[in-house]
Amino acid sequence: MVQKKNPNLRLMQREESEGTKKNKERHQRIRPKKVFAVMFLAGMVIFGTYLLLANHFYHAIYQAASYKRETSDNNRYAVYQNGIVRYSRDGVAYLNQKNEVIWVQPGQFQRPVIEVNNQTFAVADSGGNAIQVFTEKGLKGEIETNLPIEKFSISNQGIVSAILKDENLPMIVTYDSKGNILVENQITASNAGYPVALEMSPDGTVLAVSYLDTKSDALKSRVVYYNFAEAGEEKENHQVSMEEYEDSVMPEIFFMDADTSVVVGDHSFVIYEGAEVPKKKKEIAITQEVKSVFHTGRYIGFVLLREDKSGYELRLFDRFGKQKMNRQFIGEYSNVQMVGNEIVMYEGSRCSIYTSAGLHRFEGNLKEEVLLIVPVAGINKYLVMNAAELQVVYLAG
Repeated sequence: MVQKKNPNLRLMQREESEGTKKNKERHQRIRPKKVFAVMFLAGMVIFGTYLLLANHFYHAIYQAASYKRETSDNNRYAVYQNGIVRYSRDGVAYLNQKNEVIWVQPGQFQRPVIEVNNQTFAVADSGGNAIQVFTEKGLKGEIETNLPIEKFSISNQGIVSAILKDENLPMIVTYDSKGNILVENQITASNAGYPVALEMSPDGTVLAVSYLDTKSDALKSRVVYYNFAEAGEEKENHQVSMEEYEDSVMPEIFFMDADTSVVVGDHSFVIYEGAEVPKKKKEIAITQEVKSVFHTGRYIGFVLLREDKSGYELRLFDRFGKQKMNRQFIGEYSNVQMVGNEIVMYEGSRCSIYTSAGLHRFEGNLKEEVLLIVPVAGINKYLVMNAAELQVVYLAG
């Protein structure tokens, strides 16, 4: 006898198979949700821990590593890209973050001064005639001036403009990185005044100069922009814009980016906009004595003497002139710099650190006289250079 298939049995098997499949699909849908929930909670814990560390006030440091110095002369230091520039009367050296020498360039400077931008930096002999231009790889070129150097500025390409002292008739000369003269301006003090500050645009095409009028007893400053590219070809002396400021000295100029530059005076600071023909955009009054000026590509910062002269104010503006932060503090700091969102102030062995939001992160004594301190990658991590060594430290306490 042939056994017949049971259709009911087949149907039941199909139902069980479909039920199992649905359960698997449901579990597959639930599993990613559980994984996401775990990842979300882990992320919140990490973020919360970061906020706790970032917003905490510290008063001590923990030294994680130290690297002894090999030299004993009076070096000076500046931050450049991912390393440190060491410069002195005997030349320039570029160091990594372990105080190891990457390269050395001999030189002879009586009074070495440095200018640093994103891609290049230069060391000049203030009052002398030598300028050396560098990139991260080493010497890019050397410039020999025929008159003493008063001030200078450098572009990303290594183009250098310098105020050269010549008794009552100073000159502003612009060189390429190899020392070839590109533009030479003889200043007539009776017409323009005496140049007190200058700055090159990042691309080296625009030069901003602040002049102090010396014709009369009343103070007057002139801010002049020169364009050495197409926009200034048809202009007399390449001058594309000029503004006068009565009863004011404007001793500092800097570019925040290719389109934005700032001129700082004793009563105000002025924001200019325009890559080819910079124009005055906004002037912000300052009623207190300016002790220090610092800036980044995002912020303009000041240390101001409080009106009652009982301390100082740390004030921060954005690139549009809007005030973003104002904090009062006690104590004098001759060194003030801003790196990222941190403002680092130090004097001797004392150091104080604020954020761009006004949070006071650190106040303490580092025991040794600080020559340079800069935040680096890592939570609460800093490089501190003193007379004996380079230290890697973390905020603590």
